[in-house]
Amino acid sequence: MKELQTIAVDDEYPALELIKTYCANLKGINLLETFSNPENAILLLNKNEVDLLILDINMPNISGIELLKKTKKRPLCIFITAEEQHAAKAFELDVIDYLIKPISFERFEKAITKAKEYYLFKQTKDTVEDFIMFKSDYIINKIKLNDIYWVEGFGEYIKIVSRYKKHMVLERMTKFEELHRHLGFIRIHKSYLIIKEHIASFNSRTVLLKNGKELPIGRTYKNNLKLN
Repeated sequence: MKELQTIAVDDEYPALELIKTYCANLKGINLLETFSNPENAILLLNKNEVDLLILDINMPNISGIELLKKTKKRPLCIFITAEEQHAAKAFELDVIDYLIKPISFERFEKAITKAKEYYLFKQTKDTVEDFIMFKSDYIINKIKLNDIYWVEGFGEYIKIVSRYKKHMVLERMTKFEELHRHLGFIRIHKSYLIIKEHIASFNSRTVLLKNGKELPIGRTYKNNLKLN
C-alpha cells in the first residue's frame, strides 16, 4: 500500500510538533506539511492531492469543520479537539476518527491504522472482503463478517448486531443490501438481513442462526433461502 499523503492543521504549535513526532514513528504515512493558518491549508488542499487531513476543530476565524467543507477534493479526515461536543457537528462529514486532547501515541496510531484500512477499502471495494466499514457514532467503524449476527431495518436506519456491539447506521436496508450482497448477505424478511454462512437451520417460518438466535422469514423472501 502506498503512503498516505497527509497534512495537519492546528493553531497550537505544541500540538503540531506532537503530530510531527507521532507521524515520524509510524509507517504508511507521509506528513507533507503542517499549518497553523487554516486558510493556507485550504489553498494547498485545493491544489494538491492529499489523502489524509489531521485537523483541529477549535481554531480562530475558521473552524476545522468549516475548513473541511471548503475543500474541493475532500480527503479522509481525523478530527482533533479538546471538546467532545463537536462530534455531533462532524457526523455529516466522512470522519475516520475523533481524537480528544491530550492524545496518546497509542490512540493516534489506532486512528492512523483505521485511516489506512479505510483508504485501502475504498480503493478495493469491488473485491471480496472479510469485513465491512460504515459510519456510526460519528466515526468510521470496521467489523469482520464473522462477527455480524444480523442487520435489522428501521426505516431510514439499520441496526448492525455484532458479537461485541450494536451499531445504528443512517442507511436504508435496500441500499445496504445492494452494496454488500456479494459478501453473502441475504434478505429473509423486510426487516432482516443475515449472512448465509451463519445459518444453522431453517424451516418455512424461521431461520435459526449458529449463535442460537431465531429470526422470522417473510413470505416474499422464502426463495432467497432456497437459492442459497
